[in-house]
Amino acid sequence: MKTRSQARQDWTLVLRRQPVKPARTAHGQLKDRYADVYELICCDCGDDPDLDYRDTSPELQQIRGPYPIVDGVAAYERHARRHES
Repeated sequence: MKTRSQARQDWTLVLRRQPVKPARTAHGQLKDRYADVYELICCDCGDDPDLDYRDTSPELQQIRGPYPIVDGVAAYERHARRHES
């Protein structure tokens, strides 16, 4: 079993679907919702995947996006190349 800290050791850059605030169902249960845009999370740049977009610095928000999927993949590839050197 992996803990959160162990999982972070496995990756430093990820493109993920941007979450939005949970909504309540008709039965009062919380349901996770996701936007149709993606965000780029880079731990090497100091981002924390546990933080909400609004809780990150303007610099990290610029890296995060949001991106439509095609633009997000391109941004991921560009950003990954920046860290290769």
